[in-house]
Amino acid sequence: MKKFTAILLLTTFLFSTTELHQLLKLPVFFEHFAEHRKENKSISILQFLDMHYMHGNPKDKDYREDMKLPFKTADNCTATISPVLVPQLFQPLVPPLAFSTKTKLHAFHQWFNHSTYLSSIWQPPKY
Repeated sequence: MKKFTAILLLTTFLFSTTELHQLLKLPVFFEHFAEHRKENKSISILQFLDMHYMHGNPKDKDYREDMKLPFKTADNCTATISPVLVPQLFQPLVPPLAFSTKTKLHAFHQWFNHSTYLSSIWQPPKY
């Protein structure tokens, strides 16, 4: 049943969105070939195809019947496919912070001077 449903849906899609529906005009093709065969018994199917499809659309006495043949006219069949994209949750990329406010900073008291500070040459002169 799944296979039948898949084939049915695919066939419906192809016939409605492509020029495949022109194949439904094949009976008209064979009837028109039979009419030409009545007029000229020596005409072959290749000569018929050459006469109707290889030389454009010459306006002859059966021009209206020629235009009813498959693949002679375009039926303005368009395929409009609009993909539907479901948006995902957007999470912006944030670079990791260099420091956090949650960490406790250990600061020295102002009265404490490190030994490297005391031995620095950029100190005020001592008297």
